[in-house]
Amino acid sequence: MINNAKRYTFQKSRCGEMVPSYILADGNAQPLHSMIDPKKEAERLVSIIGSADFVIFLGLGGGFAPEAALEKTNANIIAVDFNKDGITELLTGRDYSKLLNNDRFSLLVDYSCEELKSYITANFNPVFCSGIKTIPLRTRIEQDVSKFEKTAIAIQEAIETISGDYSVQAHFGKRWFSNIIRNIITAEKSGNNFLADKKTFSANKIAIAAAGPSLDKQIPALAEFKTQGGFIISSDTALGALLFNNIQPDAVVSIDCQHISYYHFMGSNIRSSMQKIPLILDIASPPLLGSMTDSPVFFSGGHPLTRYLYAHWRRFPQLDTSGGNVTYVCLSLAQFLNAQEITIFGADFSYINCSAYARGTYIYPYFHNRQNRFKTLEAQASAFLYRSPFLPPENEQKDKQKKNYYETHSLRFYRKRLEEKASKMTAKISCALGHGAPINLIKNEQEQLPAYAETNEQIDKLSAVDFLNQYKKDIIALPEINTMSAKLNEKEKQILTTLLPYAAAVKKRNPKLGLESLISEVKRRAIGEIESVLRQFKL
Repeated sequence: MINNAKRYTFQKSRCGEMVPSYILADGNAQPLHSMIDPKKEAERLVSIIGSADFVIFLGLGGGFAPEAALEKTNANIIAVDFNKDGITELLTGRDYSKLLNNDRFSLLVDYSCEELKSYITANFNPVFCSGIKTIPLRTRIEQDVSKFEKTAIAIQEAIETISGDYSVQAHFGKRWFSNIIRNIITAEKSGNNFLADKKTFSANKIAIAAAGPSLDKQIPALAEFKTQGGFIISSDTALGALLFNNIQPDAVVSIDCQHISYYHFMGSNIRSSMQKIPLILDIASPPLLGSMTDSPVFFSGGHPLTRYLYAHWRRFPQLDTSGGNVTYVCLSLAQFLNAQEITIFGADFSYINCSAYARGTYIYPYFHNRQNRFKTLEAQASAFLYRSPFLPPENEQKDKQKKNYYETHSLRFYRKRLEEKASKMTAKISCALGHGAPINLIKNEQEQLPAYAETNEQIDKLSAVDFLNQYKKDIIALPEINTMSAKLNEKEKQILTTLLPYAAAVKKRNPKLGLESLISEVKRRAIGEIESVLRQFKL
């Protein structure tokens, strides 16, 4: 007689294998695998894996399919299931040692959707992995449909996140690495007192200037804020608009690694003003930007090489760049400076009446200087606006009356990320009245962001030159890597991680390179970049 307190019972298949059966509500038992030959069934199932080397099984069952996948492929195998008591029954009813003793196998039990997404994003790297595959154990899924449906959605969301991150790395990976290596020399001589001495910072009220079209009408309020002694953080894009209106910000933030960043600082009035304004730069920014001010202040963003610098050379201020845009980083800077009240100007995150930016920003002279009879200023502006498709309104009923702004996927993503960060901050945050996509600033009292740690501590007495030479030696010392599960010590893992965005860029241009050849090529190029910098500065 079946004990209804249990979830599983075991039955012997025709070939002698013990097969788990799920105990249904009516007391009957539903076998999770073939009762004739579950191993042959598993081999047929894993034949669809193809070249994927990251495989997720939905449901553990008797483990026949994960075992077959480990035998037939070199993939990393993950099994996702629910109810730890039920898993205990499975593990005591059959020998799972082939799975549990294999380094390529992981069992995730009762993981939340967020935990599962974090696990996948932390362990699946397209540089090492050629693909990801999800294989459901349907007889198990039928017993917990809701949970497994949510799991499938979480996996898809994780894949989309990884895909987006990888696309950015593939596009910018080479430039990031090149910029960081060159900025190390400048960063050694630059002072970070502006951020490091934040204990003496007394501006509890901070204004952030983004460059959306609404900034045109918000300029008087921002000017009034300045006359009252307020502290203004400007995005690099908004700098021209502020100076055009005779408002000098107290700090400017720039994070873009592309050369287009130079255009934000073009013009004699901007160049002369910038000699007196602290310029807050991601250390992956173009090297020339650091020479545009007497007060360059470098910070560590999200690139793994900048994190390595923070851990092993100098503790540059760490600002959150995960929102993907400069306004988000301005908010991170205001948080770093312990602001109690923050007002955001010009944050539209949308196009208003076919305008992308406020007057005075770089884009208008940029288009003006490039116009001709075949490509007018208006045609260039139109092409810029329509380079990405517009999204339908989030709230159809509410937005029917508001047809003056338009969102793209990227702009909506930026807005959502800023809303998420603002909801966790302790400061009082508001947005000046604008005409763009409305920003939801509801506080999340249950989840507050931790305070920023102290900065500017030099943890290694190595000079910039000595650090670069040591880093080059560490890259050379990396062993051959021909599988994603290659055994590396902790230091080797750290060094390899600093090269992964560069590897994504190389792989994009050379998709046929195998893993070993890819890493060898990245090492060669990285070493060449370092040696080029040392020669350039005759160091």
